[in-house]
Amino acid sequence: MTMELRARPKEVMRAVEAFQEFAREQKMSEKLAHGLALALEECGSNIVNHALKGDARRKFRISIERQGAQMVIELRDKGPAFDPLAFNASPSRHEDEEGGWGIQIVRRFTDAVSYRREGRENVLRLMKLIGEFPGPASNL
Repeated sequence: MTMELRARPKEVMRAVEAFQEFAREQKMSEKLAHGLALALEECGSNIVNHALKGDARRKFRISIERQGAQMVIELRDKGPAFDPLAFNASPSRHEDEEGGWGIQIVRRFTDAVSYRREGRENVLRLMKLIGEFPGPASNL
């Protein structure tokens, strides 16, 4: 499933709701789905508020799919190049400093996160293991 969204908070929530429905269809546990929904909301909100500066004329894309035993969410935006994985929130950071805390939420609820710049787009992938790997039966 792929959605093109306008840079508005309401659109982020629309994506979260679509993800939750897809997760139910895929029989993903509620606990795992809730955590991944929080990660999606955090990343989508950052795109809206920071990358696209809340300009509702601008758009970004979210793709959600199951790849075998993994749920994969990919977010793409045409904001300035920004690698959220480069920030590291730590107790020594001041509360008024920007950056870092949201990615800690994302890392907590995912098994893998990757970032790359592809042409003029930021591409952030969130991956969560949700079940057994499908495949041939073992001959043990």
